[in-house]
Amino acid sequence: MFVVVAILLYSELVEVYDKIGDTTKRLEITEILVSFFKRCPSDLIGRVVYLTQGRLYPEFEPIELGVAERLIMKCISQATATSESEVDRLYKTLGDLGRVAETLLSKGKRQSTLDSFANPSESSKVTIESVYSSLDAVARSQGEGSQERKLRLIADLIRDATPREALYIVRTIAGALRLGVADMTILDALAITYCGSKSARETIERAYNITSDLGSVATILATEGVEALKKLRPTPGRPIRPMLAERLSSAEEILEKMGGRCAVEYKYDGERVQIHFGEGDAKPHLFSRRLENIDHHYPDVAAIVNGAVASTSYIIEGEIVAIDPSTYELLPFQELMHRRRKYDVEKMALAYPASVRLFDALVLDGQDLTPLPYSERRSRLAKAVHEGPLLRLAEQAIVSDATVLERFFEEAVSNGCEGIMAKSIGPESVYAAGARGWLWIKYKRDYKSELHDTVDLVAVGASMGTGKRAGCLSSLLLAAYSEPEDTFKTVCKCSTGFTDEDLKDMNVRFERYTIPHRHARVDSKLVPDVWLLPSQVVEVLGAEITLSPVHTCGTDAIRKGAGLAIRFPRFTGNWRDDKRAEDATTEAEIIEMYKKQLKKISS
Repeated sequence: MFVVVAILLYSELVEVYDKIGDTTKRLEITEILVSFFKRCPSDLIGRVVYLTQGRLYPEFEPIELGVAERLIMKCISQATATSESEVDRLYKTLGDLGRVAETLLSKGKRQSTLDSFANPSESSKVTIESVYSSLDAVARSQGEGSQERKLRLIADLIRDATPREALYIVRTIAGALRLGVADMTILDALAITYCGSKSARETIERAYNITSDLGSVATILATEGVEALKKLRPTPGRPIRPMLAERLSSAEEILEKMGGRCAVEYKYDGERVQIHFGEGDAKPHLFSRRLENIDHHYPDVAAIVNGAVASTSYIIEGEIVAIDPSTYELLPFQELMHRRRKYDVEKMALAYPASVRLFDALVLDGQDLTPLPYSERRSRLAKAVHEGPLLRLAEQAIVSDATVLERFFEEAVSNGCEGIMAKSIGPESVYAAGARGWLWIKYKRDYKSELHDTVDLVAVGASMGTGKRAGCLSSLLLAAYSEPEDTFKTVCKCSTGFTDEDLKDMNVRFERYTIPHRHARVDSKLVPDVWLLPSQVVEVLGAEITLSPVHTCGTDAIRKGAGLAIRFPRFTGNWRDDKRAEDATTEAEIIEMYKKQLKKISS
């Protein structure tokens, strides 16, 4: 019996990437994806989704390509029979290794002297499967001789590719695919492709929210149908996309929104963590709010939790916070960020010790708790956890009085916290994975003043400096996130607060996120010198929020034809690398903050 394996050329996927790169309209991107998904074999759709996301596996898989720029340049050199010095020169000129590979292959500089290789117009026979398999082999290559194996695999792949294919292959290897197709857009395309419309979108999105694996969801949908997705449950080892909160600026408003009674907890100035332990695991595994495996950064945290939870398998959430080891007092977030490094991990753990504050249980003894009310989840968490000096539940109180809530808030701030989180305790207070809503409300000390609000904004563009700043990116065009539209709307340009070191590093930080035109998810009237993929989150202090004719955040929400802008924005020195772009301050929050300003001014 012969098994027929469907084959799809990589050039067909490259054509899709080119079309996506040529449009700034999200609906067009969805249509392009639907057209391709419909002809994509069901056993290949998962890999196509991963590649379109610019990766090989879901974010939580601790497997990386691990290919440095210098090795990629060596691969291009070998594949194109070009000196490494020439490759280096071109890279300095073009600033994009993918463009370097494309340029050299277009000139016919291949290692082979066969006419078929020397003719850049000849169609490649490289398949999507062969590209994925080769890159997978590169990522899994370890130990002695691994560099040579990676060099051979990548060079062979580039050599066999057309110039345009090589562009995207190299960008994928370098972690700079630059398509920036939103996960929500891919979900729309999957729903339309396999269900005929967006009617099943909610089911597909839920499956994604509890697995954080878009490739797997696509494969199950394509091979087993939407009913199979309904049967998925949270599983230790697969992080759940975190539930997010709205914000308000007074105790009275919070209680009104919560129906007069709620739970309030300390909002710690640390790093949110999801802790997983499955049957057969030797120790817990840690995942950041961006779904990255952070075991390497916090081996001491895994040790603190290990054995302290009375459950055979679990998923619990909390905050990693830096502490003074002599007093156990909480230290600022900046202290904890010293732990985010590849080397000297043990040394940093001693220099900057951490503790854990737990606040939610999503799975205990293998049971999915996400459909349960928050009070029940918290109660089960309390029964399962053996607290100690370094492992405690988040401080909590049940309040129904604004004065009591405000006093709890002040207590939290005096104990080194950012503020508090108010949480619904009604029957509707399920864990809404991946969603932002009014079941959780954050109340931070920054919100107490309309003149010094801290907001987390997304860099969507940049301008070049002059004079002392010549040759460097010197100001950022920043945007808030519009959740209903899944877009980023500009709210200010920030050029102050950056140190000389920040400016020097900015070019490097944004190099892989530079794109040739406005991204399809960016809504901007302004045109910066450089457009950026909406990815990097920046913490900003502002003087006030004003009406604006040039910014798009909150357009028509306050006055017809006017948006909202943050006046006198200043970088705080804090790059929010722990946040995804979609975790940034929302357009709705900016609008709400402006309205609170008006109330305070009028009163």
